[in-house]
Amino acid sequence: MYQVSEVNNYQLDLDQINQKLANATASEIVVWAKEQFGKHLVMSTSFGIQSAVMLHLVTQIIPDIPVIWIDTGYLPKETYLFAEELTKRLNLNLKVYQSELSPARMEALYGRLWEKKDLESLNLYDRIRKVEPMQRALRELGAKAWLAGLRQSQTEFRQTLNFVNKQGERYKILPILRWTSKDVYEYLKKYDLPYHPYFEKGYVTVGDWHSSRPLSPNDTHERDTRFHGIKQECGLHLPTSFEEAQSLDSSQL
Repeated sequence: MYQVSEVNNYQLDLDQINQKLANATASEIVVWAKEQFGKHLVMSTSFGIQSAVMLHLVTQIIPDIPVIWIDTGYLPKETYLFAEELTKRLNLNLKVYQSELSPARMEALYGRLWEKKDLESLNLYDRIRKVEPMQRALRELGAKAWLAGLRQSQTEFRQTLNFVNKQGERYKILPILRWTSKDVYEYLKKYDLPYHPYFEKGYVTVGDWHSSRPLSPNDTHERDTRFHGIKQECGLHLPTSFEEAQSLDSSQL
């Protein structure tokens, strides 16, 4: 197994690592990531429906890990209150990042992008409000790897992922990748952790107020409730080359 000091000089053998972690528990994967990347490990959260699971799981092992939260400026009031509640309860080392374009300035320059309901406009919105701030956060925090709460059942793209992946120049570790909704529920109940308040309103996933809605009988997939059903991913977890990451500079927006 590679050690932290070797990460700078060698590419990790992802096939070998994922084979070794094939039967590991979520906690064991977090311990592996801690030993592998040390102070260069961060985690991300959206303070979404099930975010309490990863926040609790990881901070039980790495209490002071930097927790990156991308605040788009368009989150529901309940999300901000939920974030405050979990931050205090779990004593999170929270790092809040936002686009350098305020919502008002973005709307003045580009209009209300989410109302156009086309893929190009939604992708531009995500690049401005989510992807650029995340890339900036990863650079400023010196991250070589980050933990995220993605699960295979959430999107078609996520079904292709492994426990340890490469995204751009960084490693992405997904401890609860194979968890089911039942696993999530049982963990929350075991540790008396809350779902996001919108869970009681029929939401199975929640992001910005203008691009999220409750699940309906006509939906074939939970991600149909996001982004007007036009796309499943916001861009934060999609492959990004080093050159693309470097180009995500707010001065170019």
